[in-house]
Amino acid sequence: MKPRISLITLGVDDLEASVSFYRDGLGLATEGIIGADVEDGAVAFFDLQGGLKLGLFPRKSLAKDAGLPIVGAGDQRGDAGFSLAHNVASKAEVDQVMAQAATAGATVLKPAQDTFWGGYAGYFQDPEGHLWEVAWNPHWPLPAD
Repeated sequence: MKPRISLITLGVDDLEASVSFYRDGLGLATEGIIGADVEDGAVAFFDLQGGLKLGLFPRKSLAKDAGLPIVGAGDQRGDAGFSLAHNVASKAEVDQVMAQAATAGATVLKPAQDTFWGGYAGYFQDPEGHLWEVAWNPHWPLPAD
């Protein structure tokens, strides 16, 4: 296996609201919901840097696709077993992204602050409860765009 991630898929309770959050609120590029004409096929993809994609898939469809038992909506919200990180180039950019997320409907769990490792970071949950960290890390320079 090569050390590569190509797609991060989030199971969501409300696909349309989630697409709106990521597209309209956070400004991520997408073609919108595709596959709605196929049973359990509705999904949305967002283009990220470096060829990485973010996918949004209804929780029940994701569970069925993965062969997992289907649980009730929201049963796993607040689970800190998984988070996504978005690294930025400055403290000011951390604050800007956190404010953008809050305006779009995110719940700020931990306002941005200096960290023990010398960076600056905060956490928010999207409207579906997925955990995001927004961080500036002086030890991890970002690749040039």
